[in-house]
Amino acid sequence: MQHVHPDPCPDLIVERGPHDEGVGAWVPEQKHRLVREYLTASRHAWKKWPQRVLIDPFGGPGRIQVKGESFTRDGGSVVAYRALLDTAPFTSILVGDIEGARAEACEQRLRTLGAPVQAFTGPALATVPQIITTIPKNALCFAYLDPYNLELLSFDILKSLAKLRVDLAINFSTMDLQRNMEFEFDPKRARFDSTAPGWRESPAIRAVSKSNAPAAFFRYWRDLVVGLGFTHSREMPLVPNDRGHTIYRMVFFARHDLPNRIWDDVARGPNRPLDLFGD
Repeated sequence: MQHVHPDPCPDLIVERGPHDEGVGAWVPEQKHRLVREYLTASRHAWKKWPQRVLIDPFGGPGRIQVKGESFTRDGGSVVAYRALLDTAPFTSILVGDIEGARAEACEQRLRTLGAPVQAFTGPALATVPQIITTIPKNALCFAYLDPYNLELLSFDILKSLAKLRVDLAINFSTMDLQRNMEFEFDPKRARFDSTAPGWRESPAIRAVSKSNAPAAFFRYWRDLVVGLGFTHSREMPLVPNDRGHTIYRMVFFARHDLPNRIWDDVARGPNRPLDLFGD
């Protein structure tokens, strides 16, 4: 795991997962590690841009506690901030959370570390358009999207971010998709409709068996994002929980080849799990 830095604001709220028992070890070991290693590996490219912006609309309180550990660790936005600090520090960090206390805790932790940060309270669908209005036109942006479930990953968020010069690192909830897609074929339900508009009418999804439908849905969603002017990385590592069940897939999108190649280099591991969603 990454080096453990002391909490700059130990009296503030900490993310301990939905049952308050601690988050899974995969959060620092997989999700945060990939963000840190990508930014570190791309640091010289970031130096060329006078305005460097981090966007984290699902930021939480900026601090996590892993299940079974007695200490706490940096949250995702703090990990990202530290990754470029010595070479090409972010000139603006824009974080959000649906709960004001969590957004404010993240902001305070980053500000205590010297970061130029602004917090936004509300659902990402509402805060991302607000965030975009604060970003200079000549900025290079990195957006880290880590929603708890697929329903929160509205395609409208990605459409808004696509107006920027931005790279996207997205945690796509494969577990949510696997568990619920069969039920979502019921037109009375709509949990995934905002994530991938028009998915029920897609010939590619309708033509496959129900067991293969999640993979077809993922490819349909991926192609929707590509349609916004992005290309996707070849490496889309699967993130397993402590029982070995895949819960997320980390997908990276950029408009140029170099960022994708850097992501592929850091995401390519010697012991990658079986890819359940295909290429």
